Amino acid sequence: MEMEARGDLRSILPLLPVVLRGGALFWPAAAQEQLRALSLGPDVSRVTSGDVLADALSDLRQALALRALPARAAEGYALFFDDLLSRAHARDWFSDVLPRLARLLLRLPALLEDHYAGARAATGLRLLASQDAGLVLLGQELAAALLACALFCLFPTAGRGEARLPAINFDALFSALTNNARQSQEHKVRCIAHYFERVTASTPAGFVSFERKVLPRGSLSGDVTYPDSDAWIKSSVPLCPFRVISSGLIEDEEEEALEVDFANKYLGGGALSRGCVQEEIRFMINPELIVGMLFMASMEDNEAIEIVGAERFSQYMGYGSSFRFVGDYLDTKPLDAMGRRKTRIVAIDALDCPTKLQYETSGLLREVNKAFVGFLDQSKHQFDVKPFQDSNSKDNHPSVNSVDCVGVSTGNWGCGAFGGNPEIKSMIQWLGASQAHRPFVNYYTFEDASLRRLEEVIQWVLRHGWTVGELWHMIVEYSSQRLKRETFDGFLTWLLPEDSANNDVDYMCE
Repeated sequence: MEMEARGDLRSILPLLPVVLRGGALFWPAAAQEQLRALSLGPDVSRVTSGDVLADALSDLRQALALRALPARAAEGYALFFDDLLSRAHARDWFSDVLPRLARLLLRLPALLEDHYAGARAATGLRLLASQDAGLVLLGQELAAALLACALFCLFPTAGRGEARLPAINFDALFSALTNNARQSQEHKVRCIAHYFERVTASTPAGFVSFERKVLPRGSLSGDVTYPDSDAWIKSSVPLCPFRVISSGLIEDEEEEALEVDFANKYLGGGALSRGCVQEEIRFMINPELIVGMLFMASMEDNEAIEIVGAERFSQYMGYGSSFRFVGDYLDTKPLDAMGRRKTRIVAIDALDCPTKLQYETSGLLREVNKAFVGFLDQSKHQFDVKPFQDSNSKDNHPSVNSVDCVGVSTGNWGCGAFGGNPEIKSMIQWLGASQAHRPFVNYYTFEDASLRRLEEVIQWVLRHGWTVGELWHMIVEYSSQRLKRETFDGFLTWLLPEDSANNDVDYMCE
């Protein structure tokens, strides 16, 4: 297909710093000359400090008809490379890493052309707008070149807000280093710097996929649609095994699982600004996740984003203000048939500060369907039938293949800063995973005190063989009582009072 005729390329081209002319992609001439100078090293470019680098980036931006680098961002680049890095480390950057990045950027037009030459229209790089279900498959080398564009702040910004896209350039990330920033901000940038050191020393050869998953609100032939409360209460799907893990981290999961990103509706959240909690940390240690921010519009209530193959490059410790980069990480995950690392990350955004809404049926329904769309594999090769059909049918079981081995690895999604109830959220995710026919849930409690009885209640529910519909009914009933102020107990205690825990009776279901 001719480049000009490709709808995928036409949709993304306004968001890229390259131009299409005569069926080929190019850097504008002035930008190409400046990149070539940078590629030849400091003897030619004269870039030997963060201060001079900021000036060079401003010149590059102006060659692309963009505004000069914001003053605070320029201060951040100077601070990081001139003060925060050691002299030897900075010297390596300017003599080796930076020229290699410039050479990578010079290859960007060719990398894009090769991508479109080899990609089917269904997997080509394109804008994935809201309700536009689909998948983009990128080589890791192309992902690195796109991230180098973000580091150099070369992406156009016009139109991104209207398209409901998050910021993608790294100017805010570096701006946040100034004015007595927390040390965690420096270490976020150290993770990014380490990534570029790794990929310029040895070019990764795998692939990463970015998929927008949508539960259609209307009835579409052959598709699973957005279920209402009645559909949930009628579900006879059995609850899947649920393992409670008090310590450890989702990203260290050893079993094959969907690893949940406690996401903002704008993919990445505050990763490229001051944020430093679960989602932002994951984007720092697996920087290829950031590429999705280029073309993935914000999520609506019936959407999730699944990213497969993002390599981890950094080891870290701490959380929030205590976050620290502590060194290199060698990702040993095996590759799948598409050349992607078997790391599956699903971004689902919870209600923000829901207070009473999290107990209203509309709020519960929004959250359980958000988890469901995140955990569901809608490919025709996984499910022979719709997950919500009559579960008494002997045919209501997913076909057995390799995908069925992939469980869910999660934790206190939508709690913490988002203010959700951990007891309810754990149950909501259990429902979503079970209804999506996932074989297990590994739940990391992060030692949350409100979940001290989670294991006990889970085992009680499993021992009594509850279905998705029965647990959903109990959550709705409990939430109704909370709203009416008829109970102030947490869900786990309300469902199984401590003095009744050893009584092997189904008193709540009578």
